[in-house]
Amino acid sequence: MQSFPPDRIRNVALVGHTGAGKTTLAEALLFRAGSIPRVGSVEAKTTVTDYEPEEHERGVSLSMALAPFVWRDHKINLIDTPGYADFSGDIHAALRITDLAVFVISAVDGIEVQTAYAWRVAEQMKVPRMIFINKLDKERASFDRTLTELQDRFGSGVAPIELPLGEESSFHGVADLFRDKAFVYDSGSATEAPIPDDLVEREHEVHDQLVEGIVVADDLMLEQYFEGVVPSVKKLEEVMARGVAAARVFPVVCGAATGPIAVDRLADFIVELAPAPDDRPPAKVLFDGEEVEVPKDPAAEPLAFVFKTIADPYVGQISLLKVLSGTIKPDTHLVNTRSAQEERLSKIATMFGKETTQVASAQAGDIIAAAKLQETQTGDTLAPAGRQFEVPRVERPTPVLATAVVPRTQSDDDKMASALHRILEEDPSLELDHNAETGQTLLVGMGETHLMVTIERLARKFGVNIDQIPVRVPYRETISRSADAEGKHKKQSGGHGQFGVCHLRLRPLPRGEGFVFLDEIKGGAIPRGLIPAVEKGVVETMAEGGHHGYPVVDVEVTVDDGKYHSVDSNEMSFKLAARAGFKAAFADAGPVVLEPISRVTITVPSEYQGDVMGDIAARRGSVQGSTSNTDGSQQIEALIPTSETVRYAIDLRSLTQGWGTFTAEHAHYQELPSHLVDRALAAADA
Repeated sequence: MQSFPPDRIRNVALVGHTGAGKTTLAEALLFRAGSIPRVGSVEAKTTVTDYEPEEHERGVSLSMALAPFVWRDHKINLIDTPGYADFSGDIHAALRITDLAVFVISAVDGIEVQTAYAWRVAEQMKVPRMIFINKLDKERASFDRTLTELQDRFGSGVAPIELPLGEESSFHGVADLFRDKAFVYDSGSATEAPIPDDLVEREHEVHDQLVEGIVVADDLMLEQYFEGVVPSVKKLEEVMARGVAAARVFPVVCGAATGPIAVDRLADFIVELAPAPDDRPPAKVLFDGEEVEVPKDPAAEPLAFVFKTIADPYVGQISLLKVLSGTIKPDTHLVNTRSAQEERLSKIATMFGKETTQVASAQAGDIIAAAKLQETQTGDTLAPAGRQFEVPRVERPTPVLATAVVPRTQSDDDKMASALHRILEEDPSLELDHNAETGQTLLVGMGETHLMVTIERLARKFGVNIDQIPVRVPYRETISRSADAEGKHKKQSGGHGQFGVCHLRLRPLPRGEGFVFLDEIKGGAIPRGLIPAVEKGVVETMAEGGHHGYPVVDVEVTVDDGKYHSVDSNEMSFKLAARAGFKAAFADAGPVVLEPISRVTITVPSEYQGDVMGDIAARRGSVQGSTSNTDGSQQIEALIPTSETVRYAIDLRSLTQGWGTFTAEHAHYQELPSHLVDRALAAADA
């Protein structure tokens, strides 16, 4: 594929809920552009952008995929994104580097969870948006119902520029509101025709509303309009394009990807209305700590941002880059500003699904792939030597569901750390954590499917098989009252023996105080040089755990008396004496189990607030308060035992039909009710 200048590049992401038809629409666009001989099928596992075995098995997109094509002498870098909540991290990455988000909405199902989620993300990033109402050829499809829902949810900026000709099985074309013409697809390709009689009145009404909505954005055009001068189609499109680029106007087009009907017109509108990279604000990067703007100038110094990494077991690491400035050619040398390592882009290519095709150059605004960059990860910036540019990293949703993983065999154990590192480079929405308290390796993701797919990919790509085991809750133990005991260690084995006696007093501390050791020895009952051995013995015993084997916390220990022998006493003797004394006193001090409490922030639509609050109470949680958000949703603050939040990501999604989201962080420890101890500890040891 030839090199295209910025003004003839369109970077477009297809976003929306799973099942809305994004992948099928991508196929239809590629077919209409002549890039593929026939429209592939998700069911038949023949689509360009769903090529991973895990996607074929589930019949849904699980990661973003690139499929560029040429339309009217423009290069459209099409990115198909996942519509499943577990893989929303790729939506953030895609919207970060695209110049237009095409929201694919099912005319049958309307606005669904991930549609609303992606809209919020695009709004926060100020990404221009266009809407494609899909599946108008399906039973129960309704353009009017869907359009009303869109305008109610997303505001008056949602503006139809097409109307459907027929619906459900009779859907066969669209009416162009700019040109007052119909485009009929009865024979597969578009045939221009007059507006049907039964649609003329409505088409004229919506056409006038469209023109009036456009001219108010241009003072001169508005003045001429009041004088009876109707703007040309070209002028109307130019003004609308400015509104789209400013993310104030969101054109609505319609069609059926399975037809394909009116898909070619979507491509036309992308060329006509979507902003080119140089129509968008300059890239903002950090330079020596200061924010600077980088113009999208092909003649400037090259600068690129790595927005996605693909771990290929055969090719190695493939990095997807957005060229922010300059022109990149094979053998370009750039420096990774994070690692300070020079990277040689020996070959550059464009990705078409899983296939790569080498290119001679890529100008500012384009998207390319580079293989085998040694020190480069997702989110890194590649800049000329000596130019410490840094592009702010992509903000991704916080992973919320953890599973403990163990290698299946010794061979898997040897390879697991390296494989997990590579899979995390590919998917930054994952986190890896080693809990020193429980000894578990935790893989944290966005949901159950996300974790399952990751484990399947580890086995397929890297030959590492791992098993999931329940996550252990890090319980702790403490005391509820004061107690004291004498610890003694005496051993005679010929020659020097071992002798140490210490008297310890234990007192409970407030939650979170940890451990305090006090020395109240008087009269040299224990020599000063041996007191640290007493403290060390206590600390080791607390770490080993109390009655149930969990670490002991929030205890003040005082050593106030003891005995020693001038020959047989040593550090080991007093350490062992302290261990015995602590265990004896701990048993008499009313030991209790502490459970961790999480501070949970939950966001849900208002209609689910009561159900969620009831569920919090059922989890032994307490609601700390709730506030209303500007979008009408409710934000609930609660304290919930951590043991009750292990699978909360799954349960909340089920409780709220997928609309609920949450974040959790450790708050404090509190006493576990005595009647729950046996049940909780049995579950922890399962």
